[in-house]
Amino acid sequence: MTNIDEKLADSKLLILYILQKIGNPISYKELLELVISISDMNYFDFQQFLQDLLEDKFILKYNQNNSEIIELTNDGKNALELTIDMLPGILRLKVDSNFKENFNKIKDEFSVYAEYTPITETSFSVKCKIIENNMTTFNLEANAGSREQAKRIVNNWNKNAENIYPQILNILTQTEN
Repeated sequence: MTNIDEKLADSKLLILYILQKIGNPISYKELLELVISISDMNYFDFQQFLQDLLEDKFILKYNQNNSEIIELTNDGKNALELTIDMLPGILRLKVDSNFKENFNKIKDEFSVYAEYTPITETSFSVKCKIIENNMTTFNLEANAGSREQAKRIVNNWNKNAENIYPQILNILTQTEN
């Protein structure tokens, strides 16, 4: 194998190894952030390696809740099991030592979601979500009367969702006296 071939194989094995460590389907964005945070792989290489793994049927990609989901297939697990010794120990150590911290940080970033889109010049649709394990557990859509109000809602949700969400649930589940 040439150095280029070894690097290609290492990078694909690295993606498979990370997917195995996750143990569950993961969104494309989360996987990209995780791989880039652990390795020196760039976006374009990541795209190519992911496409190669898809073509080899080592991973599966599908849409769920408006998000691309990546999942390790049984063929991918078998290929990793047969070739894990080819993955340099330093790469495995780097993944193992940085995985939990980086994975939790990335999961937190992607579990709270908010965006706004214009309806008219003076009306905006605001969507706020909480996503856990690739499933939407909370989804709120509201209209805002100005771009500034829409931005404030999005920013407030992104910063304070863990406080706002329980308050909304509490209000919705209150019974009248």
